[in-house]
Amino acid sequence: MLTSICGINWGDEGKGRMVDLLSQEFDIVCRYQGGNNAGHTVINERGKFILNLLPSGILREEVVNVLGNGMVVDIKHLTQEMARLREQGIRITPENLKISDKAVITMPYHVQLDCLEEERLADKKFGSTRRGIAPVYADKYMKKAFRMGELLNTKLMYARIKDIVEWKNLTIVGGYGAKPVTVEEMIDYFKTYGEPLKEYICDVGLYLNEANKAGKKIMFEAQLGALRDIDFGIYPYTSSSPTIAAYAPIGAGVPNLKLDRSIGIMKAYSTCVGEGPFTAEYFGEKAEKLRAAGGEYGAATGRPRRVGPFDVVASRYGIRCQGADEIALTKLDVLSGHEELEICTAYELNGKIIHEFPFTDVLDECKPVFEKVKGWNCDISKCRKPSDLPKEALDYIRYLEKACECKIRYVSVGAEREAYIKMY
Repeated sequence: MLTSICGINWGDEGKGRMVDLLSQEFDIVCRYQGGNNAGHTVINERGKFILNLLPSGILREEVVNVLGNGMVVDIKHLTQEMARLREQGIRITPENLKISDKAVITMPYHVQLDCLEEERLADKKFGSTRRGIAPVYADKYMKKAFRMGELLNTKLMYARIKDIVEWKNLTIVGGYGAKPVTVEEMIDYFKTYGEPLKEYICDVGLYLNEANKAGKKIMFEAQLGALRDIDFGIYPYTSSSPTIAAYAPIGAGVPNLKLDRSIGIMKAYSTCVGEGPFTAEYFGEKAEKLRAAGGEYGAATGRPRRVGPFDVVASRYGIRCQGADEIALTKLDVLSGHEELEICTAYELNGKIIHEFPFTDVLDECKPVFEKVKGWNCDISKCRKPSDLPKEALDYIRYLEKACECKIRYVSVGAEREAYIKMY
């Protein structure tokens, strides 16, 4: 059984929280794209955990966790993340963590170039997390990147460093006028942060294929959402990798396997970190109230998230991109205490009402069309079955289900592992 957990919107939908919950049903959890620009916050009986590179399944001792070949791995960040989790009592060994030998390494100069370019762009910036993600993916496709498997044969790796550093400095020094990187610094980086990871590196494609043959249940955990996908998102305000479920087997190392199930995660309202068009965005006091209620600040960056009401147009498009069979709706409890709730049901573009998500270039010209529905003025955080919910909350769920044309199976009503409702 191969299942993908994927984001329907702009990211930050609560995937980590749902992976932590659903991973009890799986043997393996695999991250298949992105890097430490991800930020998954998980709260369970063991405490509060913020994960950037490690799959959320690492919090369950019986689950094996995989970093797939589609990822870019900041080895300094990963060693520090592992150390932090160990301090919180989480067991991490080569038995429960496996890193693809084909995953690409994020280098210090990638982070430097990311920051230099954002500073050059000034008020035209993309809103990068400044973690080096775009530069490292660019190097991957220019065939000038280092891969994790090279840490197992550093003689060959070190033979390549001189030429790559010389090439990088053409941009760092010649383009940006910044201080050059040195071969010695890069070798020290590999020795300091690569050595501790060597025992975790393996052919994860072979491992996953054998696990699948043995009948193991495998979950693929995405980073960000459909609207940040490099092809189908709000380009160029996207991530630099495919965030869609169809890429999961490829980015995990098993392109020969096919998904059995795609579970889409979406919030009961809209949030967005970073730049780019966000049609249903709230501003001023309205935004501050929703942001404060939901604690909407990026787990990876700490940046305040842009917020707005639920966006049917964007969500229906995201569901289609992800091929979602069912939905987990998160943070429904945040909407408690409102007499009325707004839902963005369509966009207005040049005087015409549209219901399909348009090409990115015209999104800034779109205006949201809102419909109001009844809210519920009570706490729902203790609800554990559909019949516990007030009628208005149930009506809201059913409205979203019908409008988005996809069944909502799970509804979270709190950050804790057990704070959810299974609808069917």
